[in-house]
Amino acid sequence: MPHEFELREEITVDATPEQVWEAIATGPGIDAWFMGRNEVEPREGGTVRMTLGGHAEEATVTAWEPPRRFAYRGEGEDGSFMAFEYLIEGRQGGGTVVRLVQSGVLGDDWEQEYDSLRKGWRMYLRTLAQYLAHFPGRTATPVSAQGPEQADQDRVWEGLMRGLGLTGTVTEGDQARFTLEGTEHQGVVDAVHRPGSADEPTFLGVRTKDGLYRFVGRGGAVAVGHHIFADVDRQEAERAWQAWLTRLFS
Repeated sequence: MPHEFELREEITVDATPEQVWEAIATGPGIDAWFMGRNEVEPREGGTVRMTLGGHAEEATVTAWEPPRRFAYRGEGEDGSFMAFEYLIEGRQGGGTVVRLVQSGVLGDDWEQEYDSLRKGWRMYLRTLAQYLAHFPGRTATPVSAQGPEQADQDRVWEGLMRGLGLTGTVTEGDQARFTLEGTEHQGVVDAVHRPGSADEPTFLGVRTKDGLYRFVGRGGAVAVGHHIFADVDRQEAERAWQAWLTRLFS
């Protein structure tokens, strides 16, 4: 049966409250660290829209208090809802605390769903911190693609390791490299999570001079959700990454 929940996360970032606000409360800002392509109508009562994989989801802005508080809520026809609230607080001496509250309704397997949401948010907030530290104020092209289904989580991990030139136990700071359409890109691992079970998400993040590259898996599914801070054509980039995943996992 449906189960209401509330999830809270907190992160301190090396940025001003105004920089954080631009990152979490504008479409181009959200594109630089979260999933999909995003639009925000900047007012209470405005619309927040995220488009991912050809599907768009909309929510209504319920709090608009720059640069301190931003909240929005989406309603389902069945009475379910999903709400998000960001609280921003500057710290004396520098840095900003970002607090996230997500609440809503989960299904019968709510404990597993809640755990996945919690781990997923920690990955995305890590990307937010990386964006603010290394690409503040820059506009990103969001690029997403999905690879062929694999037998299990281990196959996904092995493939990503191979595709990124990694060996052994992967830790933040490791050097990574990948070749896309004949061009080699080099970077550093800036986020990593190898799950202990098939229900948890696999996550590998690589930061290069021009982007935050994110590789995600769950069970046998594998996808990318990149943020590229360079002049690229999104559709062409997505086709290139689709081909990269197909070659790597075929």
